[in-house]
Amino acid sequence: MLKNELKPGPLLAGVNSPEDIRKMDLPQLNMLADEVRDYILDVISVHPGHLGASLGVVELTIALHYVFNTPYDRLIWDVGHQAYPHKILTGRRDVFHTLRQYKGISGFPSRKESIYDAFGTGHASTSISAALGMATASQLKGEKDRNHIAVIGDGAMTGGMAIEGLNNAGASHANLLIILNDNGIAIDKNQGVIKDYLTGMLKGEPLTEQNLKTKIERINQRRKAIKNRANNVREVFLRNSNLFEAFNFSYFGPVDGNDLQQLVAVLKEIKKIDGPKLLHIITTKGKGFEQAEKEQTIFHAPGPFDRETGALLSKNPKDRVSYQEVYGKTLLELARKDNKVVAVTPAMPSGSALNYMMEEFPERVFDVGIAEQHAVTFSAGLASEGLIPFCTIYSTFLQRAYDQVIHDVALQNLPVIFGIDRAGLVGGDGATHHGVFDLAYLNGIPNMVVVAPMDEVELRNMMYTASDYRKGPFAIRYPRGYGFVGADAWHQEFQEVPVGKGRMLKDGRDIAIITLGQPGNFALEACRQLEGEGIQIALYDLRFLKPLDENLLNEIFQKFKYIITIEDGVIRNGMGSAVAALATLNSVNIELVNLGIPDYFVEQGSKDSLYKECGMDVEGIKAAVKKLIKNR
Repeated sequence: MLKNELKPGPLLAGVNSPEDIRKMDLPQLNMLADEVRDYILDVISVHPGHLGASLGVVELTIALHYVFNTPYDRLIWDVGHQAYPHKILTGRRDVFHTLRQYKGISGFPSRKESIYDAFGTGHASTSISAALGMATASQLKGEKDRNHIAVIGDGAMTGGMAIEGLNNAGASHANLLIILNDNGIAIDKNQGVIKDYLTGMLKGEPLTEQNLKTKIERINQRRKAIKNRANNVREVFLRNSNLFEAFNFSYFGPVDGNDLQQLVAVLKEIKKIDGPKLLHIITTKGKGFEQAEKEQTIFHAPGPFDRETGALLSKNPKDRVSYQEVYGKTLLELARKDNKVVAVTPAMPSGSALNYMMEEFPERVFDVGIAEQHAVTFSAGLASEGLIPFCTIYSTFLQRAYDQVIHDVALQNLPVIFGIDRAGLVGGDGATHHGVFDLAYLNGIPNMVVVAPMDEVELRNMMYTASDYRKGPFAIRYPRGYGFVGADAWHQEFQEVPVGKGRMLKDGRDIAIITLGQPGNFALEACRQLEGEGIQIALYDLRFLKPLDENLLNEIFQKFKYIITIEDGVIRNGMGSAVAALATLNSVNIELVNLGIPDYFVEQGSKDSLYKECGMDVEGIKAAVKKLIKNR
């Protein structure tokens, strides 16, 4: 879909900034909401993105920009899955069709993209802390009229950082409004007692325009009593408060978050109240599109779909299988073989294909919610008692639990198996989700085994090897998307892989290429093409970053002066750096070229376009080989 094929409704066509929204009356705002929802569906049905959450907050987005003076008033979207209406209404309507595409706009809020994106997001549970920091800065600068709004979902509220932010904010006097967008689901169903607590709150009296004044009066009385500390009133109020009031927030809700009139009325009143406040709204994920409302997990990010019927238009290759499916089905096989095998995920059971094991062994799969730090230490506790935990976390989210990996797992040398999903470049989700740092940040941790399988068969065998490895933690990183060996060929008999041993894939005489992980497939194809030009390349798959196969590398150093390393991770401190360090340690005279992720944050785009940008696709590898040959 091109720009000239998009036809926004007449009201939306006239909105170039929130200033245009503030000139409208309420009936026009409701019409605008319908037009925004239609526009999102028109674009996302062709250019896939995060659909369901954005459809659910159309009315909220309009109300916020209508009532508050953005961008002077700071508006922060937790995670950012729900920020599409915000982008459309803040000057990016005409480029919205480039969402998540190479050189297009980000799928998440980005400070460098718009002044209306007050804080860049992409990971959950960060908004409260960021908004509190901004509100505190405004206090110090004397900006008494500036508002700070954080919109956070009920799934993100399960994250420990959100609770930390609440705890700190409640003790402050910051002019902060938290909007809890409660739609009852993150990507999969929410887990834990906070979910149950919020569900229970919905049974109470809903907030209406009629009882809003009474609510405000009660809040003022409560604040006065607490301030005066009279007759132990503070304890009485806390004892009769809900969770958020116990955190010293003025609580409003629940409110129908898809009712524009009510939202506008409530926000106008809340805006007059100083201090930390929380508005609890109830929205429907996928609102306004029947299929998205019925199948909320699928339509969180559905891929291309029929705009009229909602039917998914799959572009998945029939002759290939995803690494995630191989991981999930292999884990189920291992669980059948050994009842000590368990799985842990921080709110990604379907994304990481743990649903296969969950269906057969629900008591052995633990979805701990958006809580990566807890997931890692929980896995350490399981391992300490003799179980075999596969702690399955997206690479970009494992960053959040780095201390737990070091202190609670590696320091105690506990045999936790880390299934590091979405390692390497992930495509349209962009810089916040590329899993390109794990090789570098895991390589320096004692006791760790760090492996990157080249294909689906290797992934399967590495999982089998790890399940029997009891000497310490074992990290297996694997990419997002489809593999290379075929839809049926991956399912082979298990074979144990010698820990710390690489392999030669192809012999040659001119140059050696050393790969780690999926890029070995690109290198193999480049070698085949170069062989047709008379260039003989030796290709090695290192397989293990740690322990490093020093014997194999020393053999390569003795045979070849010109070497290229390729990895789907940052060049600095990754596999190429480890190879260079070993060569320097052994005083080996080689010329080394490192291919991988450059020293900047790679943005969004198709994986093919990003590999090309980084010079590690087939053509980029061939160019590097020819340049090295020419220079020698």
